[in-house]
Amino acid sequence: MWSKHPKALPFLFLSEMWERFGYYLMIGIFTLYLKDVKAGYAMTEAESADLYGTFIALVFLTPFIGGLIADRYLGYSKSIIMGGLMMGAGYCLMSVHNIAALYSAMTLVIIGNGFFKPNISTLLGNVYNTPQHIAQKDEGYNIFYMGINVGAFICNFASAVIYNIWGWGSAFLLAGVGMFLGVIIYAIGMKHYRQYDVRKEMKEGDMPFKNIMLLILVPAVIAGVLGWLIPGDIFGSDSTDAFIFACIPVAYFYANLYIKADKEDKRPIAALLAIFSVVIMFWAVFKQNGSALTTWADRYTDREMSGVPQKVFDALLLSQSVKYSQDSVAKYDDQFRLQKEDGRVMMEYNYPVYFRNIPEDKLPAEGTTVSLWSTNLSQSMNPGWVILLTPLVIAFFAYLRRRKKNHQPLPKLRSDYLFPDCRLS
Repeated sequence: MWSKHPKALPFLFLSEMWERFGYYLMIGIFTLYLKDVKAGYAMTEAESADLYGTFIALVFLTPFIGGLIADRYLGYSKSIIMGGLMMGAGYCLMSVHNIAALYSAMTLVIIGNGFFKPNISTLLGNVYNTPQHIAQKDEGYNIFYMGINVGAFICNFASAVIYNIWGWGSAFLLAGVGMFLGVIIYAIGMKHYRQYDVRKEMKEGDMPFKNIMLLILVPAVIAGVLGWLIPGDIFGSDSTDAFIFACIPVAYFYANLYIKADKEDKRPIAALLAIFSVVIMFWAVFKQNGSALTTWADRYTDREMSGVPQKVFDALLLSQSVKYSQDSVAKYDDQFRLQKEDGRVMMEYNYPVYFRNIPEDKLPAEGTTVSLWSTNLSQSMNPGWVILLTPLVIAFFAYLRRRKKNHQPLPKLRSDYLFPDCRLS
């Protein structure tokens, strides 16, 4: 697979794989940790989803800034290494059970992701934008994307084992170890991509960095603060209000860009904005994996195992044991929402909440211990399918290329959007 590709590819592949290992490990357990009454922060569903949503929104914002800084000032390698170290430190800090440490850790991950994520992909593009490799660019990115999904697939099995043995803190530390390993691999392969780490000089017509800050980011921050301070919850919560308001200056900027564009530029800008709108909707749905889909797997999915699967998962430490007996447990309503009074968790004498959604005729005998596969393993289903199907997609387009019927990027994108829609439906 590697022989005909640049020598930089294996190092960038492995660096990204381990970075995604750490990131998706953290995503897979983040809201579970926030809602854990005994070892976490005992947040309600609404509180954890609100914090997670704010976190993800900022994770998607910072690559815009990190990419600009790398392009014009730092260069790609410095940005990638600095971002990776910040993310690794953030994951490790999440292992400290303290709310101030949690927010500090999230800040490190948000900023670090902004420096790491956009720039390693751009550097890979620079490697392939050479005459000898330009024809392999699509295939190179497919291989690189496979690395993302390999990391996202294996991380949940590793974190399930570590959590079941040592708890949440050790699982977050493992995410940090994965991130640091990615940085080390990147540094080892530096000689293969140093020549492609070239800062982009300002061209005539390019907007200065300070103007971008003043025209887009500063108004967005001001609008976001106003959205937060407005009495009441217009869109469901203060943080959602702040996010929606912050998007208004950004939307105005892009609309103004299209309106003022020359006639020949309007068509490509319109195409780009159309792609933006579709991508926004896709990621808004996809990123429910860390909140709504995790809740579905945890509360609404029959995770009980028996027979050979139980023996395998128990032996590999990928399962959790729950006893069907009454005890003092946290109180949940009929929709599995944690009940609090004056900020304190309400308790009741009842069975573990997992059994609340099991039909009465399928409940185990009193005192029976059942084996459940770990909730975060559900996060590996999506990357697992991507790993299985990517070779088929590559082979299909290679077949079209041999028959001189290779699709251009836009038709490929249309197909790409269609298949996720079918999967989600």
